Amino acid sequence: MLIRPEEPRDHKSIHQLTKRAFVPMSFSDGKEAPLIDMLRDSGDLRISLVAEIGGKVAGHVAFSPVTIDGKHDGWFGLGPISVEPELQKQGIGRALVEAGLKLLEESGARGCVLTGDPAIYSRFGFRSDGRLTYGRTDPREVQWVAFNGEAPIGVLNFAAAFGPAP
Repeated sequence: MLIRPEEPRDHKSIHQLTKRAFVPMSFSDGKEAPLIDMLRDSGDLRISLVAEIGGKVAGHVAFSPVTIDGKHDGWFGLGPISVEPELQKQGIGRALVEAGLKLLEESGARGCVLTGDPAIYSRFGFRSDGRLTYGRTDPREVQWVAFNGEAPIGVLNFAAAFGPAP
């Protein structure tokens, strides 16, 4: 498996992969694939990595800037992340997340946030203390990992392509 930055030739594959990966997910609204395109078009897709196996895109992860209390202060959001359905639970997603977090940290980012299942993302060091909020999202699902030790506090908003907080 090769993890590398996306290239223009990957855009269609990423779109199709994301659609396939999210179809069976009960929480999906079907907007994940167009969301990546909108992030790319707006310049907010800051890190976009693919996992390539046998010359084909098998996984993808996106990172985009977020604001906390209306300010972008070096924090980024993780997601969406997609892996081919038949290749899930084989470490591809983990490798993509770890590579993306490493790139963020090396670039001087303060940290990364996401909304998701704590049982999954705590493995990467994500945690929640209830001091970072995102709309009506359960505070336990609003998670962060800080690269410099400072926890984020305030109201989280993802890039404009994500739309308003739920």
